[in-house]
Amino acid sequence: MSQTPRKVSLVLSFQYPGKYAFTVLAGAVEADPALADVSLHFPRSREALLDTLRQRVDAGDTVVAAWSFYSASFGPSVEELTWVRERLEGRDVLCIAGGVHATAETLQTLQAGFDLVAVGEGEHTLRALLARVLKGEDPRATHGTAHLKDGKLVQHGHGEGVRLDDFPAFAVKHVKYGAIEITRGCIYACRFCQTPFMSKARFRHRTIPNIAHWARELLRMGRRDVRFITPTSLSYGTADETVNLAAVEELLAAVKEATAPDGRIFYGTFPSEVRPEHVTPEALALLKRYVANDNLIIGGQSGSERILQATRRGHDVETVVRAARLAVEGGFVPNVDFILGLPGEEPSDVEATLDLMQRLSDLGARVHGHTFMPLPGTPYRDAAPGRLDARTRQRLDFLASQGRLYGHWRAQGVLAEAIAARRQPRAR
Repeated sequence: MSQTPRKVSLVLSFQYPGKYAFTVLAGAVEADPALADVSLHFPRSREALLDTLRQRVDAGDTVVAAWSFYSASFGPSVEELTWVRERLEGRDVLCIAGGVHATAETLQTLQAGFDLVAVGEGEHTLRALLARVLKGEDPRATHGTAHLKDGKLVQHGHGEGVRLDDFPAFAVKHVKYGAIEITRGCIYACRFCQTPFMSKARFRHRTIPNIAHWARELLRMGRRDVRFITPTSLSYGTADETVNLAAVEELLAAVKEATAPDGRIFYGTFPSEVRPEHVTPEALALLKRYVANDNLIIGGQSGSERILQATRRGHDVETVVRAARLAVEGGFVPNVDFILGLPGEEPSDVEATLDLMQRLSDLGARVHGHTFMPLPGTPYRDAAPGRLDARTRQRLDFLASQGRLYGHWRAQGVLAEAIAARRQPRAR
């Protein structure tokens, strides 16, 4: 390849759910002075994606198209890739993929038609890949990527883990905003969850001055609501299972000051949650002083002690009940997550979960129902998809009719079957 600098376009399939990752990754690209000659594009439909790719190639750019997806959205992403490729009419576009599914099922992702996969966290990898493209070097040699050669998997290591302060929370120059990621990684390593297996089972926290900076940036752009991404909201500032309320208060106070007088803080609710053992009167009183949300998302997951232990949740059933009761007493509506159809469930476990749902509902909680999906990259990757019998569905429908149950558990049942149907034997 020539070493002559060239115009490069990065075209991001900016649709749900990949757009959340791309909001952060676009920030990483636009903040790197070495990538100033890379133009970013954010098409929000496959038709717009195709039009953008055609236009940029026809303008003489070297074009990189990118997708990011979870396991549940892998199928639609592949369908979009295939649809676009069929209509590019021979135009040369480097198609790359990243995210938790691409990391866990790298070979499958490449065999589906992507040219390169970013393995692991993407900030450093995407920057390095684009730098190589700008120089006319082979992007397939980028550290943190994988590709196929003669049908065989070729890997160049795992993407470097990031220090959150070193990267923007979102893409300011391109006016792409979102929740501020304050913690990456999770020490709890629940067996059904991809987070600790993608980002390692340890906490990495963004510092409070950095968080306040990005909160001010949101307000500057007229966005008064500040939300946060973290696997466990009350773990901020700690490296282990303990709760550091002083650190949480310092964080909330700094954000409140940064966004005064019009800012609103949403903490312990969407898109994050609170672990049940962290819900205490002291924690709730602290949150009440700062947050605008009237609800908390609490991870319950099962009403069976046996299943809680098997999934390595790290708490028991009564801890969930206590958390819900305290939340109600503290002025919050507890939205309690449950996963139905977990591996190893017996009828008695299912009944225990349904009974706990009803018990929490009677306390004033809402129940958020999920169907178990055997997610790649987790210890339950090869488990059977969650399947709900008629009695379970009937009881769930009753709770929903009372306004006490919400969620996409029916659709997730279909997605779970699709994930199981397309999985391949583990790579050796």
